[in-house]
Amino acid sequence: MTESAINTENLTKTYGRNRGLTGLDLRVERGEVYGFLGPNGAGKSTTIRLLLDLIRPTSGHVRVLGVDPRTDGVRLRRRIGYLAGDFVVDGRQTGRDLLTYLGNLRGGVPRSRIDELAARLDLDLSRRIKGLSKGNRQKIGVVQAFMHSPELLILDEPTSGLDPFLQHEFVTMVREARAAGQTVFMSSHVMSEVQQTADRVGIIREGRLITVERVEELRERAVRQVEIVFEAPVEAAEFASLPNVGDVTVTGNTLRCRLDGRADALVKAAGRHTVLSLRAEEPDLEELFFDYYSDSHDRTEVQHAAA
Repeated sequence: MTESAINTENLTKTYGRNRGLTGLDLRVERGEVYGFLGPNGAGKSTTIRLLLDLIRPTSGHVRVLGVDPRTDGVRLRRRIGYLAGDFVVDGRQTGRDLLTYLGNLRGGVPRSRIDELAARLDLDLSRRIKGLSKGNRQKIGVVQAFMHSPELLILDEPTSGLDPFLQHEFVTMVREARAAGQTVFMSSHVMSEVQQTADRVGIIREGRLITVERVEELRERAVRQVEIVFEAPVEAAEFASLPNVGDVTVTGNTLRCRLDGRADALVKAAGRHTVLSLRAEEPDLEELFFDYYSDSHDRTEVQHAAA
């Protein structure tokens, strides 16, 4: 049986009296896209740094692509594409100089591959990095992670600073990586990005893995604010008693409500009228965590979904 791409057992990291991770058991299967989600300070970046042996655990075990990062880190990192959440490089270089240098460290990356990725992200490689905006520096980070077609991509907040069009292109790149058999481990705050790419998600809070779920299950739990504009006025009472619907208000021809779960009943009720427009706002993941995974909803054990 093929070993998982990432496997941790009782992984713990403390910083003096401060907690980083507490007994993290994580399994990411080869060829899947795994979203690693949680509020700021939950332990996402700490986990990633432990996987790459950038920091050492206080206790517990880590295996990445079948090897121990501590004893075989150099060869392992050649098989990995990594984008840090705080991507920082020497600003005196041009984008092409930096990417060529990094490609040579990995044994060489064809110039055509670098050019292809840069074109997809609308990135000018001739400019010095210090003169680039945050979004354009982030594009360089994305290119250097993907350019050598690694077995495993580890991406920490990869679309930070990218505009919506380029976020969509990034989603396409992740899907292509999965289709090619690559594994993607990605932390993110962007709900739509995770929903469009991930097979499973692990949710971490205060250094503990709260739950592991398939994306479809997470989507059903997300609370969305919905606005529907009808051709003619409707009665709020018609919608207030629907399953998963709350906080219903009607102003003129516009209905606003909160949707907590499946949208089937709301869509069918709206379908009895002429709908001019419908808008559903996805919550920021941090907001979702503080709401849905508040202490009153906490879980005593991790729920492992099938791979």
